[in-house]
Amino acid sequence: QVQLQESGPGLVKPSQTLSLTCTVSGGSITTNYYYWSWIRQPPGKGLEWMGAIAYSGSTYYSPSLKSRTSISRDTSKNQFTLQLSSVTPEDTAVYYCAREPDLYGSWLGVDYWGKGTLVTVSS
Repeated sequence: QVQLQESGPGLVKPSQTLSLTCTVSGGSITTNYYYWSWIRQPPGKGLEWMGAIAYSGSTYYSPSLKSRTSISRDTSKNQFTLQLSSVTPEDTAVYYCAREPDLYGSWLGVDYWGKGTLVTVSS
């Protein structure tokens, strides 16, 4: 059973960089051919796929967020990390890490989810 757990600050100031880590257990993030994703849901809005890092280490990003998003990994800790720069209050959301069995680029393809963590952008 794969389990994912998000961790990181719950409050970030505008213009700063949001950084979250996902710790994976029950499976390796280097196992063929899975993709490890970040998805968010602003209050009262739908789910938004942000990007993913592949088993190979290749990264993929939503075009709308590509200029501000970076996803990396630490294979020794079986973790992957999201960084979102220049945040504004519109980036306030519940952030989820997840696993996709293929690169769907959508939350519809996810087979395992973390519980999610609320990040608020406010001064």
